[in-house]
Formats: sequence, C-alpha cells, structure tokens
Amino acid sequence: MKHILFSVLALSILTACTTTENRLKQRANELCAYIPDHELLEKSRNYLTDDFYAVLDTMFYHLPEHEAMDHEWLYYFVTGNGGTVADYTVLSVKQIDKNHAVATILVQQLWPEGLEGDIEDEPEEHRLYMDRVHGQWLMSDFDEHKADCIRYIANNRKEQALRDAISEYLIRNIAPFYLQGELCIPTLMMVAEEDSCVWGDFWIWWYQLNSDTLKTVSGGNHAGKMTIAMQEGKPMVTTFEQTVDGAGNATSAKRIFGSHYDIYLNMHSNADVREAVRKEQLGEYIRHHNISARYYQDYGWPAVEL
Repeated sequence: MKHILFSVLALSILTACTTTENRLKQRANELCAYIPDHELLEKSRNYLTDDFYAVLDTMFYHLPEHEAMDHEWLYYFVTGNGGTVADYTVLSVKQIDKNHAVATILVQQLWPEGLEGDIEDEPEEHRLYMDRVHGQWLMSDFDEHKADCIRYIANNRKEQALRDAISEYLIRNIAPFYLQGELCIPTLMMVAEEDSCVWGDFWIWWYQLNSDTLKTVSGGNHAGKMTIAMQEGKPMVTTFEQTVDGAGNATSAKRIFGSHYDIYLNMHSNADVREAVRKEQLGEYIRHHNISARYYQDYGWPAVEL
C-alpha cells in the first residue's frame, strides 16, 4: 500500500513539474515576440518588467541615436542589421525559484521572400530571463543586456555632463565676444580625454530663430585643451589653453595637442565632418529644448535640413 501511495505521489509531482515547465515554455514562446530587436514596441510594456522596459526605453528613445548606432547590440539584440527575420524556438526553461526562470531559445535567421543572403545563418542559442510579477511571468532580461545597457547609460550621462560643462564654459566665457543672436549652441568635436584633460575642436555659433530656420548670426573656432575638475559632484572647466590665430596656429596646435595632433588635424581640416557633427548636435539640441526649427542656414549658403 505504501509503495502504491509513494508511486502515486511521485507521479503527481512529476506531472506537476511537467505541467509547470510546459506553461513556462509556452509563456517564453509568447515573450519571444517582444524581444527588443530594431524597435521597442509600446505594447511591450505589458510583457517586460518595469525596470527592463525603462532601461530599454532610455536606450531607444533618450540617447543620441549616433551613439547607440556605434554599438549595434543596443538596437539589434538578435538579427543584427542584415535584413533577416528571426524565427524563435524555445528549447527549454529552467525555473530558478518561484519567481525567476531562464529560457534557452534557438534563433534562426530567415530571409524574407525575394531576398537571399550569401550564406545561410547558423541557429544561435540565447537566454531569455523571466520574473514572475503579480502572478504573471514577464521578460526581465535578454542575454544579460540589461547590465550592459545600465553601464552604457551611466557612461553616456557622465559624458553628457562633461559636454554640458564645456558648452557652459564656452557660452559664458567666449560667446559674449561675438555678435550675439537669440541662441548660442556650440559644436563640440572631442579629440581626446585623459585623466582631467579634454582636447577638442570647439566652435561657437550664435543663431536667430526665423520661422522654422536657425539663421547663423556669428561663429568661430576655439580649439585646445581644457582642464576639468569636479565641483559639487559636477564637472567644471577650470582652464582652457587655446591654439593661437595666424602664423603661429600650427605650432601652438602641435604643442597643445601633442600625440593627439593628427586626430585633431583630421577633424579640423574636414569641413564635411564638421558640418555633419554640427547638424547632429543642433538636431539633438532642438529636440531636447522643444525648439520648432527644421533648418539652419549660414549667410549666403542654402538652408540645411535638421
């Protein structure tokens, strides 16, 4: 009799475990549709934990796009940028405890009809993490990207604080010597950063907003080395050694930029790069400050769309 009861109990436990695993596999399969790949869907809020969604929302919509595009994993979690479509298969699910589980999924890259890649992509294994929140399993991470994103966001905010400090210094100490307009929006071309020093090719630009166009009032170049110090938890520019104008420009630039001179020269001498950076940073500025500008225009030149 005891053997029968034990067998029945063991069978019940095994059945319960199998049922739980099947339910978790089914849920993991549902969550695969919301893996952030190329875009973060608004409806993903209902399938991701709040903190994971908040991290991804920052990555996709609140950081400068060019910086995220330099690190493709920020946008392309699975398919990369090759035009394929991901096909997901849940291989297994391991429940860590009552509120945490990890699904192993297989991803096969499929080419849409009419498109063919040179080489058929091999299936890849990935990890989809799930947390149970208020009785419902939600995606809480994918291939440990959450920690990567958090580190990247922290570094970006540190870099942005530095850029803000440089812009504030230029606006406060150099911009007043120019013919002034309505807005002063510097262009920052960072050459190198070491310890407490920043080398850069910086430009002052004053603009007047005319309808939907930022008309350039004045502008000029100020390249050199800035010394940065932390004051009350914020970076502040304490000194700025600039290159000199005229005949002594190259000599002073070589002395100030030192081993970074070649990088500086490539930046400074390339008008296309400078305008691309200017356009990009202007676009970020008007979005951040909700300015209704669609173009900027230097005197005597065609307007450039932002």
